[in-house]
Order: sequence, then C-alpha cells, then structure tokens
Amino acid sequence: MARPNVLFIAVDDLNDWIEPLGGHPQARTPNLSRLADEGVLFTRAFTPSPSCNPSRTALLTGRHTYTSGMYSNYQWWRQVMPDAVTLPRYFADNGYWAGGAGKIFHNNQPDPGSWDDYFPSLEEHMPTSPRPEGEGTVNMPAFPDMYGAFDWAPLDVPDEEMGDYRSVAWAAEQLRRQHEKPFFLAVGIYRPHLPWYVPRKYFEMFPLDEVRLPLLLEDDLGDVPDRGIEIARRGGDYHAQVLAADQWREGIQGYLASIAYADAMVGLLLDALDESPYADNTIVVLWSDHGWQLGEKEHWRKFALWENLTRVVLMFRVPEGTRGLPAGTPAGERSGRTVSLLDLYPTLVELGGLPEKEGLDGRSLAPLLGDPGAAWDRPVISTYQFGEYSIRDERFHYIRYIDGSEELYDIDADPEEWKNLAGDNRYGADKSRLGALLPADPAPFVETDYPLMPHHIPPLRGLEDYLERRRTGGRR
Repeated sequence: MARPNVLFIAVDDLNDWIEPLGGHPQARTPNLSRLADEGVLFTRAFTPSPSCNPSRTALLTGRHTYTSGMYSNYQWWRQVMPDAVTLPRYFADNGYWAGGAGKIFHNNQPDPGSWDDYFPSLEEHMPTSPRPEGEGTVNMPAFPDMYGAFDWAPLDVPDEEMGDYRSVAWAAEQLRRQHEKPFFLAVGIYRPHLPWYVPRKYFEMFPLDEVRLPLLLEDDLGDVPDRGIEIARRGGDYHAQVLAADQWREGIQGYLASIAYADAMVGLLLDALDESPYADNTIVVLWSDHGWQLGEKEHWRKFALWENLTRVVLMFRVPEGTRGLPAGTPAGERSGRTVSLLDLYPTLVELGGLPEKEGLDGRSLAPLLGDPGAAWDRPVISTYQFGEYSIRDERFHYIRYIDGSEELYDIDADPEEWKNLAGDNRYGADKSRLGALLPADPAPFVETDYPLMPHHIPPLRGLEDYLERRRTGGRR
C-alpha cells in the first residue's frame, strides 16, 4: 500500500458529552458514534492542558508545556517555540501535501509555514459565522470580568451559512480532487466553542423542559483547597452569573445543540471521504483539545484541572495495509489505557512511514491501535498555567496546585470526583506514587508580548507571583 493519507479532525471544547462516552444521557452524536464503531475509541485520553493554546501547541509540536514553557492562552506560541517543526510541516517536509481549514492552531495564532494551502487563507484560519441580530449578548448579560462571547441562542440560518460548514465544504473539495502526493488534511470544527450560536434546528433537538442538568453534589467545593475554589470562581464567577440570570438549563441546551451541530459537520466530512477515491487509504483521527464544565464544581468553561476538563475525545480509524498496522484498526473497539494528545505526533509519524522525529514527549499509540487492551503503564500529566498539575492513571486522579495543596480522586469508585481523598492516609502511597511522576524542574513560563484584554486573567509565572497576587488582592 502507498503511504496513507491523513484526515485530521479537531473539535473545539468538546467534553465527553457524546454518545460513545456517555457523558450526558441526552447527547445526540450519531456520526461520532459511527466513527467510533469503525475504529478505536480511547476512553481515558487526556489533554496536556485544559486551555486551547497550550493544548494545541503541545499536540502540534509534540512538546509538553513543562518542557517548552508554553503554558497559557496569553502567550504567542511561535515566540516561545520559534524553531519547532509542527506536525503538518513535518508531513510536508517528508513528501505530503499539507492543507487545512478552521481552527487547528489557536484561533488568533495561525502558522502559515506549516501548510501548503489553507482556508480561508494561510494568514486567517477562522471563517466567520453569523450571530444574532443586534448588539451584545442575547441570553447571558455581560459583566466586567466575563468573556464577552459567553452566550447562547438559536440562529435562523441554514447550515451552509456557518463558518464550520464552509471549512468542511472546502475540505470535501480537497477530497474530491486528484492529489499527486499523499495528503495531510486538517479540519478544525469550532463549535462547541462559545458562543453557542447554531441553527435553530439543533436547539429544537433538545426541548428546554426536558434538558437535564449534570450530576451534581451540593457543596461540591467543600473539600476542595482554596486554590481550587479560586480557579472555579475565576473571571467573575461564571456559575454565580448563570444562576443569577436563570440560564443554567438554557446553557446546557446550547452546549448540546452545538455538539449536535459539530457532529453533523463530522458526518459531512466522513461522507465526503467515503465517497472519495481515498476512502480505503486514509487514516482518520478525531480529537478534542480539552473538556468543559457546565456547573460541576460550581464552575463553567475550561481552565481547571478536574476530570471533565482534562479528559478529551480521541478516536482513530486506520485502513488495512498501513505500515506498522497491516490489519488496520479493529472495528468498534475501546481502549481504557491512559493516553495523551501528545501521542498523536509520534503515532501519525509512525503510521505514515515518516522518519522518526526526535525530541517528542509522546509515545506512538500504534500498539494500542492494533491491540486496544495491550499493556501500557503510562500516567498522563496535564498542566494549568505554571506550576499546577493533574496526573491521571487508570484508577486515580491527583491534582497539585501551585501552593502545594492537593486533591485525589478514586475515579473507579467516584467518577464525578465528589470525595477528595488527599487527606486520607489510606491513600498516601497512591498520592506519593503519582506525585513522584510530576516534573521536578519544569521549564519556566516564557514571556512574550501578548496584549492582555480586560477579561483576561494574567498567567501565573511562579509561586512568588501567585503569593504576591493573593497578598495584594490582585486579579488571579
């Protein structure tokens, strides 16, 4: 078989609210189910960071945040890593045509040198989408510290007017044309990123009076350290604002609607591939950059280290005859091994038959793609800003904050993370074992000239910085 093509699909801000993972009982994602049923779904996949820019930069460069110094949305990643060879660039340098559309790199930081072609252009990666008429927000009143796009509402427009649809349509066109080289085709689907403005038909799939809230525990922050509570309430306390506006159920409806819309876009891509000349020699990998919370731990959005923020969607469909995986992926298999988005770079390099890339922090998933239950003892580390860590093995989730405070959860017994075991001596050995795996000498936060907006929370640069902010009552 000739070298395989790669269809590389990113879905922004998608947590486990999809049918194959069962994160919400009302999720409707038939196309994600279809892809999972045709390949391997990783049920314990995690992000390097629950924040778009460091997560995507780590995946696309193969370097973890704590080895690069790239920790925050509020850094220019190319200033931090000027010499990094990105995943699409490495494919292009080794005989592939590399093209893409939509959000692959962080949306305001495209990397023209990584691609041969891009939609809408090499310098602008995000096609525009319509929004409701009028100024300002629709359902959530803005307040000084709140991200201005924290809002949801149905749109009376067809799918074809949406930016994600136009990205998918461009990618479908690339799948229909004849390629002289194997291709690496990336498609970034922006929803369910905020604001949750999608066509009305997707909202109507989830009647408001039937929408279910997430599983919740009263006073869920009662055993969480002060630093965890700070993080939950950062930026003006989104959860309190949702409650004050009486918009909790509406917000969940908007997120479910946006996921259903994103799923429809995935379906269009899969249909285009299956109808193309490349259906039998293209690797499909689909991933989300991090998870999301909608009131769990009294927290909304990303930017924290709990399970439903660090856990991601990850699935592969690999055709027969692929180098290193001659039988392809078994259909409908699930792997419960702990894996990282950092593992995508070495995996695709191996499956594509490219020369081994030195200096990557991940490990090829090819053994698990062939045998999803194969031995694999590799806990996954995630960071939030600088000096704050999550580490996940197949049973436990350990969190250590910049001030040394801790959380420990037995996910097998407590999947919602309602009981913090960090102070329970019976679990001291597990806590010590996981804590010993955290980086002893992490790369420092690399300063760049990123301009902070009024709603931005300045990134942490170290413990002294954090303690000074607490002492002075500054934004944190």
